[in-house]
Amino acid sequence: MPHSAPPSTNPLRDPRDRRLARVAAPSALVLFGVTGDLARKKLLPAMYDLVNRGLLPPSFSLVGFGRREWSHEDFAAYARKSVMANARTEFQETVWQQFAAGLRFVQGEFDDSAAYDRLTEVLAELDEDRGTRGNHAFYLSIPPKAFELVCQQLAEHGLAENPEAEGWRRVVIEKPFGHDLESAKELNSIVESVFSHDAIFRIDHYLGKETVQNILAMRFANAMYEPLWNADHIDHVQITMAESIGIGTRAGYYDGVGAARDVIQNHLLQLLALTAMEEPGSFTARALRYEKAKVLSAVVLGDDLGESSAIGQYGEGLQGGEEVKGFLEEQDIPSDSRTETFAALRLEVDNRRWQGVPFFLRAGKRLGRRVTEIAVIFKRTPNRLFTPHDTEEFGQNAVVIRIQPDEGVTIRFGSKVPGTQSEIRDVTMDFGYGHAFTESSPEAYERLILDVLLGEPPLFPDHEEVELSWKILDPFEQYWAAHDVRPETYAPGSWGPASADRLMQREGRTWRRP
Repeated sequence: MPHSAPPSTNPLRDPRDRRLARVAAPSALVLFGVTGDLARKKLLPAMYDLVNRGLLPPSFSLVGFGRREWSHEDFAAYARKSVMANARTEFQETVWQQFAAGLRFVQGEFDDSAAYDRLTEVLAELDEDRGTRGNHAFYLSIPPKAFELVCQQLAEHGLAENPEAEGWRRVVIEKPFGHDLESAKELNSIVESVFSHDAIFRIDHYLGKETVQNILAMRFANAMYEPLWNADHIDHVQITMAESIGIGTRAGYYDGVGAARDVIQNHLLQLLALTAMEEPGSFTARALRYEKAKVLSAVVLGDDLGESSAIGQYGEGLQGGEEVKGFLEEQDIPSDSRTETFAALRLEVDNRRWQGVPFFLRAGKRLGRRVTEIAVIFKRTPNRLFTPHDTEEFGQNAVVIRIQPDEGVTIRFGSKVPGTQSEIRDVTMDFGYGHAFTESSPEAYERLILDVLLGEPPLFPDHEEVELSWKILDPFEQYWAAHDVRPETYAPGSWGPASADRLMQREGRTWRRP
């Protein structure tokens, strides 16, 4: 069972925080794909940061599983280099030594039965020598096509759920959860044949971000928002995930996937669900998932999917004063690729709260700047007291939740300009995490890894949410394929293709320029 430590044991906590820290029970985590970029840049540093924050016990152990012919010491040296380069918290030798004492490595291929025998021996040794008590989590940071193979091997070697074994067994799956509805159902069936529903943790790292979790706090802990959070007052909602970079070294993964499958199906539809959901009865996984699933099942598409969507590819040109390659010129991208690097969708949520309110989702690469935000745009006021001349610079009220970077919330409203005239102009009030709190926000993977070890799944989407999300996206993917819709070229550093602007202009609206 998880146990608690007083706040004073963790020097990195805000002294005003009087809650008891959640500390994981003794356990071992097996990391498949330990030499990949995600493990090197995010997962290994996140685990060290958890140890540094006093949230993992001294007996916590990490087993790397990979093809390299490494000793335990080789793996420790690799992990140390990763931590020193990417950890959020200060590197401390004493903390590192505690973390390194539990590091082990098992060499082998995913289909190598002998490697799983060695893994079984290593876990038994950790249970005996470090007191991990049979509590084992398996993190599959590997291509989805290998999930079935690894799960089967874990089951055959008694490493998955075993009623006769001591402790708990859990599995963590990185996205993508399939490439369409049918593949998602097949993947869910494979994993759930080996692990129980409650032991499967599907990671969407966006849900681990403090600013995403703050959506619920902002809505339900403050009296000023919820009375206005409905179709009577809100004109529309824009959810944006923009990246200023190109595909980099991800050509092998990205080509044939595209922005809609890579980002909208998981990240942005989860943000839509959190923005539109009703207040849950509690913060339990069952209550949160139930309300999110209600929203996703109520999403409706337009009659004309062509007019309700836009896709594009970035071309070559200048960005930030530098010449950049177009998508079709990127290494390992076929010259005739139709993979979109930008996608925008118009959706509606067909329930009483949101009747008639459009939700616009967009995601893309090589856009004007890196930003993820939710912009809730309110209806215009009648303005009977003010002439059009008085309100030329006055737009619509808005609440903008900034997910990254510069995490926080901005409220835009009208105010009188100083002077003798009754001139109204937009002004903003801003809340920034970096200014309001003395403790920096933990990385998303810190929160999520800790929740896996604690056995707390509220921030992890379940199979129903995954399948509902594919039911929303699949019709668009099928429409683009059936009607031979080709991505429209857009300039790097812009905010996407002209078709995305037309998507908004048809209804007299415009995209925000963050």
